[in-house]
Amino acid sequence: MRDHLVRAVAEGVRVYGAVTTDLVNEGISRHDCYPVAAAALGRTMTGALLLAANLKNREAITVKFSGDGPLGTVTADATPEGIVRGYVGNPHVDLPLNSHGKIDVGGGVGRGLVSVTRFTGLKEPVTGSCEITDGEIANDLTRYLFLSEQTPSSVGLGVLVGKDFEAEAAGGFFIQPLPDATEDVLAQLEKNLSEVRSVSHMVAAGMDAKAIVSELLRGFPAVDYLATTELSFRCQCSKKRIGEVLLSLGRSELESLAEDGHAEVCCHFCGERYQFSGEELKALLEMR
Repeated sequence: MRDHLVRAVAEGVRVYGAVTTDLVNEGISRHDCYPVAAAALGRTMTGALLLAANLKNREAITVKFSGDGPLGTVTADATPEGIVRGYVGNPHVDLPLNSHGKIDVGGGVGRGLVSVTRFTGLKEPVTGSCEITDGEIANDLTRYLFLSEQTPSSVGLGVLVGKDFEAEAAGGFFIQPLPDATEDVLAQLEKNLSEVRSVSHMVAAGMDAKAIVSELLRGFPAVDYLATTELSFRCQCSKKRIGEVLLSLGRSELESLAEDGHAEVCCHFCGERYQFSGEELKALLEMR
């Protein structure tokens, strides 16, 4: 089952469901994540994709968890076209299971701020933030949407990490009542959310995004599935763009690199390493 996101609406509600197992494993592999980092990064990337699904084309969103836990910063960029990238500050964090016998993502993230930046084509991006409550990612995004954007919503995220540190299943959902939602609709939503299984276990059981949405909308007379978007981990970095970053350095720094005769630059988001020879560095210095 390829990674994908489904958008749907029903009476008084809209829902997005996503399966993200492959892209989460791409992020885990690129950053050599241990289980705590794998779960945190996977949830954050999935959450970013769900929030980006409500944007227009050529817009983008950045979700950042800046906590005081051992993971450091956890960041993900996503677009409505289904492209995401992300990284975690310290991918080799190893913590005991929490009191519920699960991976301690909250302990890894710690306390601090969750911020969401929307790039909408305006001169300046729009950023909102709120305090991290439990560091489990989904609850924090739900609270952020309520406090910072005044949009009551529910976000569910899950990453099932196996013994080999790979994600066996990953996915998420975003559900939001519309302004015309009746009390009966809200009551049915509350009931369904209280009974729904964890997202990772639904994906592990073979459920696709449409089936996840169907599970969330049990009891609704009709569900209109609007669109399906393929998802992937993809970074916008390139050697040309990294060269432009080197050009932005001070002249003395660039001269020092050229004298060394070699430079290696690693992209934070995807882990790709770019090599620059002495000749390439001298050419950049001449341009500088």
